[in-house]
Amino acid sequence: MVIGALALACWAGVLLHPARPWDLRPVDDDDPPPPDRPAWPAVGVVIPARNEAESIGPTLGALARQDYPGEMRIVVVDERSSDATGAVAREMARVSAMPIEVITGEPLPDGWAGKVWGMDQGVRRHDALWNPEWLLLTDADIRHAPDSLRRLVGDALERGVALDSRMARLRCESFAERLLIPPFVLFFFLLYPLRWANRAGSRTASAAGGCVLVTAGALSEAGGLQSIRGALIDDLSLVRRVKHVAALPTRLALSRTRVVSTRPYEGIGDAWTMVRRSAFTQLRRNWLLLAGVLAVLLLMFAGPIVAMVAGAVGAGTGAGAMAWWALGLGIAGWLAMAIADGPTAREFGLGVGWQLALPISGLLYGAMTLDSALRGPRGGGWR
Repeated sequence: MVIGALALACWAGVLLHPARPWDLRPVDDDDPPPPDRPAWPAVGVVIPARNEAESIGPTLGALARQDYPGEMRIVVVDERSSDATGAVAREMARVSAMPIEVITGEPLPDGWAGKVWGMDQGVRRHDALWNPEWLLLTDADIRHAPDSLRRLVGDALERGVALDSRMARLRCESFAERLLIPPFVLFFFLLYPLRWANRAGSRTASAAGGCVLVTAGALSEAGGLQSIRGALIDDLSLVRRVKHVAALPTRLALSRTRVVSTRPYEGIGDAWTMVRRSAFTQLRRNWLLLAGVLAVLLLMFAGPIVAMVAGAVGAGTGAGAMAWWALGLGIAGWLAMAIADGPTAREFGLGVGWQLALPISGLLYGAMTLDSALRGPRGGGWR
């Protein structure tokens, strides 16, 4: 009964959280279109890419179709790809009306994470070419709608933020994606409530690395990309530098249609590799913090089920009122969990059955986090 009560209290705390992180707000599609401006700032787009031959073409094609009113140039950094990434990108640059330059990445220096090194080379190339006022750091598997950049820049200017980011709409088609991707988004919002992250002066800061728009001045004030050179979680490291070191306002919103990830996670192993790459790093490689997180995950996701089963067995054997209390608390905890997951499931077009399956997803993420600590980030990252 105690386990059921504690689990229910945890989920009640989630539902009553003052930042309401479970409702997945803000969403950029809900924002009004930006007003027209007499002049729009120049934007340099940086795309670090490694072994992205299948995705880089459509990504560049979408960026080339942007309706952005200001000047825009793209630099692709081919980071030691073993496939045709560079060739595909160069062919797109040849046929595109948009200025696209493809550079070959330099050898990875000691102490640098591969993606950060790729971004740094792209930023330095833009600086050498024309010094744009804004930089869009985006991934090779991100598809931008035609009005994506205009709305992103317009939103940043209207709100007066130095860094404006979008959490890309993740693919949710395969069984593994339906089981793991919506909970991943929910857990992110629970860890980094966006209403707090977007508030000036708050210690919470958050960004999503697939789409980060930042002023060149803010990046410089934050210490440049070299200040986060070894970061596996580059997006959070960068936004913390901008918000806390440069003391400049930042914003993150969820994208429903304008910024879309095309990366597939066909099996649970694909998602497992993604989480293992950074989960223990996210916990600052602290074993005590890991133990605490795993204990909370077990309580919140297994607790209601354990209470339900124990209560049902006890009630069936005539154990008395305590068994019925345990059963009721377990059911209430499971329902509270499903209610908290409701907006996420609806966002991805999933039914109630997937909400009720959240205990499985939560325990799988706990196992991934433990594996991240025990085996490290092998199989992921640009090293």
